[in-house]
Amino acid sequence: MHEDGPPIVIGVGASAGGVEALLALSESLDADLPAAVLVVLHQPAEAPTVLPRLMDNRCALPVRHAEHGDALVPGTVLLAPPDHHLLVVGGRLEVTRGPRENGHRPAIDPLFRSLAVEAGPAAVGCVLSGLLDDGAAGLLALVRHGGTAVVQEPDEALYSSMPRAALAQVPGAIVRPVAELGPTFGELAARPVIGGRRPSPGLVREVAASRAGAIVDDQDRVPGPAAGLVCPDCSGPLFDLSEGNLLRFRCRVGHAWSEQSLSSVQDTGIERALFTALQALEDKADLQHRIARAATERGSDRTAGRAREAAHQALQSAGLVRDLLADRKPGDSA
Repeated sequence: MHEDGPPIVIGVGASAGGVEALLALSESLDADLPAAVLVVLHQPAEAPTVLPRLMDNRCALPVRHAEHGDALVPGTVLLAPPDHHLLVVGGRLEVTRGPRENGHRPAIDPLFRSLAVEAGPAAVGCVLSGLLDDGAAGLLALVRHGGTAVVQEPDEALYSSMPRAALAQVPGAIVRPVAELGPTFGELAARPVIGGRRPSPGLVREVAASRAGAIVDDQDRVPGPAAGLVCPDCSGPLFDLSEGNLLRFRCRVGHAWSEQSLSSVQDTGIERALFTALQALEDKADLQHRIARAATERGSDRTAGRAREAAHQALQSAGLVRDLLADRKPGDSA
């Protein structure tokens, strides 16, 4: 227990390259760290994970998967189980299959927002290696409610996108190599907890939206103004939650998207549509060639000529689609 106030709660988020970063972080944590450490790693829903055991073998603190209803105990490390968000609600952990955020469950933003509401100035959010920008919006909310932001040195991270996105939103964040994060957490846990402010109603609603089965107390059931976009997860309308240069969207049922994550999934959809179009055009060309051959055998030269022309046009269009696919940059789809 922090002698000057509530115990510090540390949220850590990672994605691609995050396993290596989390193992290094585990080795840097002191046995007497007076804080609970909550970890979210993007991972496939169906994949069993041995990460808690790997971390536990390297860490001076006990490490395991979080369970619904767990208390926040200083000196422990708890990980979000696959396919579940990890939240802090009412002073306890909530392990929930709420709506995906940025295409992920677990996602980092829901954890950070819940820490902003529950812990305020006693919250620390840390973003490690990863692609795109999950964690940036939640980290900003955490800082706005008195918490402290920590970011892995981007040049050290295996994938620097998430640390750089976090720094773009919170340029004053503490930046450290992952090996120095343990001592940094110890220093932050030793600070007096001062200030803080009442959570904004919008933030409280967003935390509720991440909880499975929770009722969002909003008469209109609409998160914000219509964005004129479609949610990739449920095909429902997206609503605009943007603030300043932070572009964010959420649908009526709770799926949430950042700028980079929505753009990435749209790129994937475009590529899929292009391949579907390419397949249809080449199928058409093949069929028209067959029709032309059959017509020629029957002596129907006019029908054969029309079929050959249709096949030629289909192949020309297919060539254009192939050029579009070839011109797409490696980062255009995820």
